[in-house]
Amino acid sequence: MLVVGFGSGPLQANCYLLAAAAGGPCLVVDPGQEVAAPLAAALAGHRLVPAALVATHGHPDHVASAASLSAAHGVPLHLHPADAPLYDGESVPLEAGTHRLAGLDVDVRSAPGHTPGSVVLALETAEGGRLALTGDTLFAGSVGRGDVEASLRDLLAGFPDDTVVLPGHGPATTIGRERAGNPFLAGTGA
Repeated sequence: MLVVGFGSGPLQANCYLLAAAAGGPCLVVDPGQEVAAPLAAALAGHRLVPAALVATHGHPDHVASAASLSAAHGVPLHLHPADAPLYDGESVPLEAGTHRLAGLDVDVRSAPGHTPGSVVLALETAEGGRLALTGDTLFAGSVGRGDVEASLRDLLAGFPDDTVVLPGHGPATTIGRERAGNPFLAGTGA
Protein backbone atom coordinates (compact mmCIF):
# COMPACT_ATOMS: atom_id res chain seq x y z
CA MET A 1 0.00 0.00 0.00
CA LEU A 2 1.19 3.50 -0.79
CA VAL A 3 0.74 6.03 2.02
CA VAL A 4 1.69 9.69 1.49
CA GLY A 5 1.12 12.29 4.19
CA PHE A 6 1.85 15.97 4.64
CA GLY A 7 0.88 18.77 7.01
CA SER A 8 -0.85 21.87 5.70
CA GLY A 9 -2.49 25.08 6.79
CA PRO A 10 -1.89 27.18 9.89
CA LEU A 11 -2.57 24.22 12.22
CA GLN A 12 -0.47 21.80 10.15
CA ALA A 13 -3.28 19.26 9.89
CA ASN A 14 -2.17 16.04 8.22
CA CYS A 15 -3.66 15.11 4.87
CA TYR A 16 -3.07 11.55 3.68
CA LEU A 17 -3.23 9.82 0.30
CA LEU A 18 -3.79 6.06 0.40
CA ALA A 19 -3.60 3.81 -2.64
CA ALA A 20 -3.09 0.15 -3.44
CA ALA A 21 -0.10 1.26 -5.56
CA ALA A 22 1.28 4.23 -7.45
CA GLY A 23 -0.33 5.00 -10.78
CA GLY A 24 -3.96 4.43 -9.81
CA PRO A 25 -6.90 5.61 -7.74
CA CYS A 26 -6.35 6.98 -4.26
CA LEU A 27 -8.25 7.92 -1.16
CA VAL A 28 -7.67 11.46 0.12
CA VAL A 29 -8.14 11.68 3.88
CA ASP A 30 -8.68 15.05 5.61
CA PRO A 31 -8.27 17.56 2.77
CA GLY A 32 -7.93 20.57 5.04
CA GLN A 33 -6.62 24.10 4.68
CA GLU A 34 -4.11 25.01 2.00
CA VAL A 35 -3.70 21.48 0.61
CA ALA A 36 -3.99 22.35 -3.10
CA ALA A 37 -0.27 22.74 -3.90
CA PRO A 38 1.15 19.87 -1.81
CA LEU A 39 -1.71 17.60 -2.88
CA ALA A 40 -1.16 18.36 -6.58
CA ALA A 41 2.56 17.61 -6.17
CA ALA A 42 1.88 14.32 -4.38
CA LEU A 43 -0.74 13.24 -6.93
CA ALA A 44 1.60 14.02 -9.84
CA GLY A 45 4.65 12.51 -8.15
CA HIS A 46 2.89 9.18 -7.58
CA ARG A 47 0.59 9.32 -10.65
CA LEU A 48 -2.51 9.10 -8.48
CA VAL A 49 -6.10 10.11 -9.18
CA PRO A 50 -8.49 10.88 -6.30
CA ALA A 51 -11.36 8.38 -6.25
CA ALA A 52 -12.81 9.38 -2.87
CA LEU A 53 -12.41 12.00 -0.16
CA VAL A 54 -12.91 11.12 3.52
CA ALA A 55 -12.87 13.33 6.60
CA THR A 56 -12.13 11.99 10.07
CA HIS A 57 -14.27 14.86 11.37
CA GLY A 58 -15.79 18.12 10.18
CA HIS A 59 -13.45 20.82 11.53
CA PRO A 60 -12.17 23.28 8.90
CA ASP A 61 -8.53 22.27 9.30
CA HIS A 62 -9.61 18.81 8.04
CA VAL A 63 -12.24 19.69 5.39
CA ALA A 64 -11.56 23.23 4.12
CA SER A 65 -10.39 22.07 0.67
CA ALA A 66 -12.92 19.27 0.27
CA ALA A 67 -15.51 21.19 -1.77
CA SER A 68 -12.98 22.44 -4.33
CA LEU A 69 -11.33 19.02 -4.60
CA SER A 70 -14.71 17.35 -4.92
CA ALA A 71 -15.63 19.67 -7.77
CA ALA A 72 -12.25 19.40 -9.50
CA HIS A 73 -12.12 15.59 -9.41
CA GLY A 74 -15.82 14.73 -9.45
CA VAL A 75 -15.64 12.72 -6.23
CA PRO A 76 -17.70 13.20 -3.07
CA LEU A 77 -16.57 13.86 0.48
CA HIS A 78 -17.53 11.08 2.88
CA LEU A 79 -18.32 12.55 6.31
CA HIS A 80 -20.11 11.15 9.34
CA PRO A 81 -23.68 12.58 9.38
CA ALA A 82 -23.24 13.96 12.92
CA ASP A 83 -20.55 16.30 11.55
CA ALA A 84 -22.46 17.37 8.42
CA PRO A 85 -23.57 20.64 10.14
CA LEU A 86 -19.88 21.58 10.51
CA TYR A 87 -19.28 21.39 6.73
CA ASP A 88 -20.69 23.88 4.22
CA GLY A 89 -20.47 21.60 1.18
CA GLU A 90 -22.27 18.45 0.15
CA SER A 91 -21.20 15.15 1.63
CA VAL A 92 -22.03 11.47 1.50
CA PRO A 93 -22.95 10.00 4.90
CA LEU A 94 -20.08 7.91 6.30
CA GLU A 95 -21.44 5.45 8.83
CA ALA A 96 -19.52 2.91 10.90
CA GLY A 97 -18.71 -0.29 9.05
CA THR A 98 -16.50 -1.46 6.20
CA HIS A 99 -16.53 0.60 3.02
CA ARG A 100 -14.78 -0.01 -0.30
CA LEU A 101 -13.18 3.32 -1.24
CA ALA A 102 -10.60 3.85 -3.99
CA GLY A 103 -10.08 0.10 -4.18
CA LEU A 104 -9.32 -0.17 -0.45
CA ASP A 105 -11.35 -1.76 2.34
CA VAL A 106 -11.74 0.93 4.99
CA ASP A 107 -13.17 0.01 8.38
CA VAL A 108 -14.86 3.13 9.74
CA ARG A 109 -15.09 3.18 13.54
CA SER A 110 -17.17 5.77 15.34
CA ALA A 111 -15.13 7.81 17.85
CA PRO A 112 -17.31 10.64 19.18
CA GLY A 113 -15.75 13.10 21.59
CA HIS A 114 -13.59 15.48 19.59
CA THR A 115 -16.71 16.11 17.50
CA PRO A 116 -20.01 14.18 17.53
CA GLY A 117 -19.08 12.56 14.21
CA SER A 118 -15.39 11.85 14.73
CA VAL A 119 -14.28 8.56 13.17
CA VAL A 120 -11.14 6.45 13.04
CA LEU A 121 -10.29 4.75 9.74
CA ALA A 122 -8.69 1.30 10.02
CA LEU A 123 -7.02 -0.45 7.10
CA GLU A 124 -4.92 -3.55 6.60
CA THR A 125 -2.20 -3.42 3.98
CA ALA A 126 -1.59 -6.18 1.45
CA GLU A 127 1.80 -6.59 3.12
CA GLY A 128 0.16 -7.45 6.45
CA GLY A 129 0.50 -4.10 8.20
CA ARG A 130 -2.26 -2.25 10.03
CA LEU A 131 -3.07 1.44 9.91
CA ALA A 132 -5.33 3.63 12.04
CA LEU A 133 -6.04 7.16 10.81
CA THR A 134 -7.18 8.72 14.06
CA GLY A 135 -7.91 12.32 13.09
CA ASP A 136 -7.96 14.41 16.26
CA THR A 137 -8.92 11.54 18.56
CA LEU A 138 -5.40 10.23 19.25
CA PHE A 139 -2.02 11.88 18.67
CA ALA A 140 1.53 10.79 19.47
CA GLY A 141 1.65 11.38 23.23
CA SER A 142 -1.67 13.22 23.43
CA VAL A 143 -5.36 13.29 22.54
CA GLY A 144 -7.58 15.80 20.78
CA ARG A 145 -9.75 16.62 23.78
CA GLY A 146 -10.17 15.39 27.30
CA ASP A 147 -13.59 13.83 26.72
CA VAL A 148 -12.50 11.10 24.32
CA GLU A 149 -11.62 8.50 26.96
CA ALA A 150 -14.58 6.22 26.23
CA SER A 151 -13.89 6.34 22.50
CA LEU A 152 -10.21 5.58 23.08
CA ARG A 153 -10.94 2.66 25.38
CA ASP A 154 -13.42 1.14 22.93
CA LEU A 155 -11.30 1.76 19.85
CA LEU A 156 -7.90 0.80 21.14
CA ALA A 157 -9.15 -2.49 22.52
CA GLY A 158 -9.53 -3.64 18.91
CA PHE A 159 -6.08 -2.57 17.65
CA PRO A 160 -2.90 -4.66 18.08
CA ASP A 161 0.20 -2.90 19.42
CA ASP A 162 1.92 -2.91 16.01
CA THR A 163 -0.85 -0.82 14.40
CA VAL A 164 0.63 2.35 12.89
CA VAL A 165 -1.27 5.46 13.99
CA LEU A 166 -1.53 8.25 11.43
CA PRO A 167 -2.93 11.17 13.46
CA GLY A 168 -4.59 14.37 12.34
CA HIS A 169 -1.64 16.45 13.59
CA GLY A 170 1.98 15.61 14.35
CA PRO A 171 4.10 12.52 13.74
CA ALA A 172 3.04 8.92 13.28
CA THR A 173 3.20 6.53 16.22
CA THR A 174 1.98 3.03 17.10
CA ILE A 175 -0.80 1.78 19.30
CA GLY A 176 1.75 -0.01 21.48
CA ARG A 177 3.80 3.14 22.00
CA GLU A 178 0.68 5.07 22.99
CA ARG A 179 -0.56 2.35 25.34
CA ALA A 180 2.83 2.38 27.07
CA GLY A 181 3.52 6.09 27.25
CA ASN A 182 0.57 8.33 26.45
CA PRO A 183 -0.43 9.98 29.77
CA PHE A 184 -3.98 10.49 28.53
CA LEU A 185 -4.50 6.73 28.16
CA ALA A 186 -3.69 5.99 31.81
CA GLY A 187 -6.79 4.62 33.44
CA THR A 188 -8.71 4.05 30.19
CA GLY A 189 -7.94 0.35 30.12
CA ALA A 190 -6.66 0.80 26.56
